[in-house]
Amino acid sequence: MKIYLVGTGMDGCETLTKAARDAVDKAELLIGAARMLEPFSRLDKQTVCEYDPVKIAAVADRESVRTAAVLLSGDTGFFSGAKKLITALSGHDVEVICGISSAAYLCSRLGVGYEDMKFVTLHGREGNIAVNVRMNERCFFLLGGELDAAAVCKRLCEYGLSGVRVHIGERLGSPDERITSGLAAELTEIETQKLCVLMTENPQALRHVPSAIADGEFLRGDIPMTKAVVRGSIVSGLAVGRDSVCWDIGCGTGSVSAELAFRCPDGKVYAFDKKPEAVELTLANARRFGCDNIFARQALCPEFPEDIPAPDKVFIGGSSGNIAEIVGAVYELNSSADITAAAVSLETLSKACEAFGAAGREYTVTQLAVTETHRIGTHTMFRAQNPVFIISAVSGGVL
Repeated sequence: MKIYLVGTGMDGCETLTKAARDAVDKAELLIGAARMLEPFSRLDKQTVCEYDPVKIAAVADRESVRTAAVLLSGDTGFFSGAKKLITALSGHDVEVICGISSAAYLCSRLGVGYEDMKFVTLHGREGNIAVNVRMNERCFFLLGGELDAAAVCKRLCEYGLSGVRVHIGERLGSPDERITSGLAAELTEIETQKLCVLMTENPQALRHVPSAIADGEFLRGDIPMTKAVVRGSIVSGLAVGRDSVCWDIGCGTGSVSAELAFRCPDGKVYAFDKKPEAVELTLANARRFGCDNIFARQALCPEFPEDIPAPDKVFIGGSSGNIAEIVGAVYELNSSADITAAAVSLETLSKACEAFGAAGREYTVTQLAVTETHRIGTHTMFRAQNPVFIISAVSGGVL
């Protein structure tokens, strides 16, 4: 069977491209969700209401027609079901017909470009909102899951981004299209359709990935904190990916968590500490830096909460004497996880080395001795911090 995967644009009529219209005209059978089929109900075509790729493949296998068109909203290359359908329909002659995406359409209505935009889907999931807005001048969000537009604006306000400009698009391309613009703080109570899109503009977005953030930038309290130079070395050494799952064990103030979070804007950082005040401080610093991809929990490791996903990258800043058990538990969850531990005493250094050795892992030890200047009268003096040992296990390395 010849099967066209057709991007129908916004409404399936006014924004339908000529190539898409030709494909629909050629098709004897139209397949798609009810809202995709509705604009074409006037045509004398056989229709099947279905959107699941496996079930669509079953329809294609049992029907005797020569041509069919699967109708997909927007563009086939923009968070579309076309990717899974191409695999599911591998036994047929499949042709993909692109359409006009909601991002392209909204940006045209607003008169802005989208070549430098960060795209995030919240359709059916809860994604990272504030951290992406913090790091990108423009972000585009596809909504339709648990979070509506008002909830997104509330999230932005909670994480210090209330002044960001927001554009919300509903029923794009239809006669009752609505585009609402305003500051995030002004739109926290807006009522919108569940399926809509949202774009943010943040002229104050970061132009760099923060590293070795000055100690004074963090809320401190009486909780110990990994200092800036040491923190920068630890986090950069973990080679965190954009979508990594990171663990910060013994998170303290959450200073390491924040720097990890900036490196994985499409991932998650799970921070653990046995002290409830440390957990609260970590969450406060997450809000301070706009990192809504940080999730802090009270736990005496290695008793990790069961609902936390296995980590790719792990920092052990405090172990309460349980470093061997922590290392073993992490490797049980992910045998190729990267783990770095910090030690300020010879005893902890020894236990960390023993733990990695017992696990059969290669590791390196680096000592950092940081000395900073400070003024006394007319002279610049030196003040040394306590030496810190960084023990890093090599991913996948086995002795």
